[in-house]
Amino acid sequence: MRSALTITGIAIGVASVILISSISECGTTAVNTEMDSLGLGGLTISVNSSIGGQNSHVLTEDELNTIRNVQHVQQAMPLLMQNTKVNSHGTQQLDALVWGIDSKANQVISLQVLYGRMLNNVDIKSYSNVCMVDQTFAQNVYHRDNIVGKKISILCGNMEEEFEVVGVIKTGSGLLQNLIGDYIPNFLYVPYTTLQSVTGKNSFDQIAVRVEDNYDVDEAGQSIVSTLSNTTGISDGFLANNLVKQKDGLKSILNTVTVVLSAVGAISLLVASLSIMTVMMVSVNERTREIGIKKSIGARRSTILCEFLLEAIFISLIGCLIGVVVGIGISFFGASYVNISLQLRKDIILLAVGFSLLSGIIFGVYPAAKASRLKPVDALRIE
Repeated sequence: MRSALTITGIAIGVASVILISSISECGTTAVNTEMDSLGLGGLTISVNSSIGGQNSHVLTEDELNTIRNVQHVQQAMPLLMQNTKVNSHGTQQLDALVWGIDSKANQVISLQVLYGRMLNNVDIKSYSNVCMVDQTFAQNVYHRDNIVGKKISILCGNMEEEFEVVGVIKTGSGLLQNLIGDYIPNFLYVPYTTLQSVTGKNSFDQIAVRVEDNYDVDEAGQSIVSTLSNTTGISDGFLANNLVKQKDGLKSILNTVTVVLSAVGAISLLVASLSIMTVMMVSVNERTREIGIKKSIGARRSTILCEFLLEAIFISLIGCLIGVVVGIGISFFGASYVNISLQLRKDIILLAVGFSLLSGIIFGVYPAAKASRLKPVDALRIE
């Protein structure tokens, strides 16, 4: 029973370390995917509104074309945003964030089309009242994913405009909407020209930029700002926001949380390993007469030492194997339940197993050495 409880403690410690690392990896991957899908994978260029006397300057097609011609810029697109209300077939109004984008949006942000199509050049040039919606909106309104062809009313100013759904997209893993759905509304995507037309706006809120792979994003941002300043003649009139750095900052926070939680798991693993010494010490005391009999019929000190040391190692090994199976199993079912891909840290698994086996050896040495030093006469005398 003591051995079984010790094995259980080690298994729980190993499983907890594996679970923590798996949750961290899955969470980091899901958040990165979600941030990429929201356009947080490159740069955004905006007007520096804090500069006095220059607040009237706005981003227009001229600035967009200038940015597209800057070296190392892979693609750039205008971006408009509006918090508004939407409804469909008489349902209650839902909060939504409408994004005005162009036909090259999927080259700048990750948009995976599930049903229908992307916005095209015809939609942009003809100011079409068409839109793309995400799965969350489709499920909230129609309780199904494919709603291509449905009509949606979007409140623009004081007027409602009717839009036809031409595509349903999957924005990342949907994790952020699931976790903080009260703060992040439904997402809709419309042609930026249409949004400008219905809101009476001739400028852009921001310009999203995708920089060439393996090129420094900060350096590209400085180059864009410098080019815009030279072109417009306005010094410090534009800002480059490095969204990759923000994403890396969030990833660093997640990694820090993982380290802290892993430390808690490691402590529980250490406590379980300490119980090995307790179990082996009790075992030595209970089997003192057995040790005396073995030594009296010729068992060597090394034989007794190996017997107890191997017993401690096997207790650790069995606990590790059970912990690995349980940890991976729970991680798999958990990832399947929330519909995200399982990310296992093999290095963490090997580290947890190695730590358990090493601690089993270390904490098993003293009881094994004590047993091997017993004299046959003294051991046989004990009842």
